[in-house]
Amino acid sequence: QVQLVESGGGLVQAGGSLRLSCAASGRSLRGSGMGWFRQAPGKEREFVATIAWSVGSALYADSVRGRFTISRDITKNTVYLQMNSLKPEDTAVYHCAADGPPFGTKRSTDFRSWGQGTQVTVSS
Repeated sequence: QVQLVESGGGLVQAGGSLRLSCAASGRSLRGSGMGWFRQAPGKEREFVATIAWSVGSALYADSVRGRFTISRDITKNTVYLQMNSLKPEDTAVYHCAADGPPFGTKRSTDFRSWGQGTQVTVSS
């Protein structure tokens, strides 16, 4: 398994922006699908975005499409989640996932490696 460390979370007002980073170590992510998921208190983990590491194609949850952008830097072995126009309902712990199908997936059970998560809190 690859080791994943998220960063970039914090407290932001509604309408603001944050950029999350997920640094991978242990081996290359070539051929792996990557994803971001989030879990709010008392709720199940939900899909946010996924990206195919090799080609960069991405999929988004309907709730974040047009506001969030997933990207990756192959040279840094890092995946990012740019979050704009944040809403209070975006408040959650955001987790990075790796070792998924090559073109990504919305299913959390398809990923074999997970980070510890980073807290994002959006105030109204």
